[in-house]
Amino acid sequence: MYVATVPNRRSPPAILLRESYREGTRVNSRTLANITSWPPGKIEALRCLLRGERIPGTGWKTSLEDAFEIVRTRPHGHVAAVLGTLRQLGLEKLIARAQSRERDCVVAMICSRVLDPRSKLATARSLDASTLQSTLGELLGLEWSDEDDLYQAMDWLLPRQPQIEDVLGKRHVSQGTLALYDLTSTYFEGRRCPLARLGHSRDGKKGKLQIVFGLLCDQEGRPVAVEVFEGNTGDPMTVASQVKKVRERFGLERLVLIGDRGMITSARIREDLRPVPGIDWITALRAPTIARLARFSGRAAGGLQEPALGRGAQAQARGAAGSDGAQAGEDRRRRQQGKASPSWPDRHCASGGQGARPLQNAEALHCPDWQGQLAL
Repeated sequence: MYVATVPNRRSPPAILLRESYREGTRVNSRTLANITSWPPGKIEALRCLLRGERIPGTGWKTSLEDAFEIVRTRPHGHVAAVLGTLRQLGLEKLIARAQSRERDCVVAMICSRVLDPRSKLATARSLDASTLQSTLGELLGLEWSDEDDLYQAMDWLLPRQPQIEDVLGKRHVSQGTLALYDLTSTYFEGRRCPLARLGHSRDGKKGKLQIVFGLLCDQEGRPVAVEVFEGNTGDPMTVASQVKKVRERFGLERLVLIGDRGMITSARIREDLRPVPGIDWITALRAPTIARLARFSGRAAGGLQEPALGRGAQAQARGAAGSDGAQAGEDRRRRQQGKASPSWPDRHCASGGQGARPLQNAEALHCPDWQGQLAL
C-alpha cells in the first residue's frame, strides 16, 4: 500500500490510499480509500508508516522495523507441505475416519518422521508449547502433550493395522503384479521388549537385543504391509507369512514375489512357494550356480564364443544399472585376462572338482524343464 497524490486540475489534489497488484505480466493499482479530508500531518504520518520510516512530529523515534520485538518464531513452510500432502493422500481418513487425539498424535509422529526423525521423547518436546520447534503441534492441537500420549497412540493404532494394510493392498497391489519384500533389524537399549532377541545385527551393534521386521511393497516401492518378528528370526523363515498375507488377506491369486537370495532359498521355494499355485518368484543365483549355468549353456549351444558368459552378463547388467567407472574398468580388465587363461566356468566346473556336485539353488531359476539337465 502507498499514499498517492493525484492532481485535480484547478481543484486541490486528491489524496488516495492505493495498493498494487499483478495480472499476468501487468502491474495495476486500485484505490482503497480517499483520505483527502485528513489533516496533512495525519496523511504524512500514514505515508511514513507505510514506508517504514520515522514519523515526524511524534514521540515515535524509531522506524517501523525497530518498533516490534521478535519474541519467538516458528518454522511453518515445511510443516504445511508435509501435513498438506498427507491430507491430500487421505492418510488421516485411512488411520481413522473420526478425529481424535490419538489420530492426531499418530499424524504428528508420521510428519515428524519425515521432517526430523527423533525419539518419542524428543518428538513430544518438539510439539509442546513451551519447547516447540515448528507449528506442527499447534496445527494438530497437541501443544500440551508428552511422550506417554505418543505411546498410547501407538497402542491405539496397533489393532487398526490389519484394516489399514487391507486398504493399502487393494489400492496398490493387483492380480499378477510384482511384490517387493525385504527385511531389516533395529537394536534395543532396554530389555523389556518381548520380541527382542540376540541375532545377526545389520546395525553392527553386537551384543544388543534387536527385532526384525519385514516390509512388503508394491512394484513402485510403496509400503503396503509391515510385520515384526523376533530378533533371532532368519530371513527365509518369514517368507511363508508373506505368501499367506497376499493370498488370504489381499485376495491375490497371481503374484510375483521378489527377494534376495538370502531370503528366497531353495528350501523356501520347495516348501513355501512351489506348493502355492499362482505364486512366482524372482531371486538371485549364487556364484557357483551361475558358473554351472554358463557351463550348461555352453554345452547346449555347442560352445560359446565368450566362455565367461555368466560373469560377462553380470558386468553388462552392472553397467546398465549405472555402476561407477572404477567398477566397469575392473570388469573389463578381468574379461581381458579371461581370454588368455582358462575360462572362469571351466576353472570352477572342471570334472572331479566343484562342478561334479549337483547344482545348488536350481529352483531359483524357476525353469522346470531344465532342472534335470542342470545337475552337472
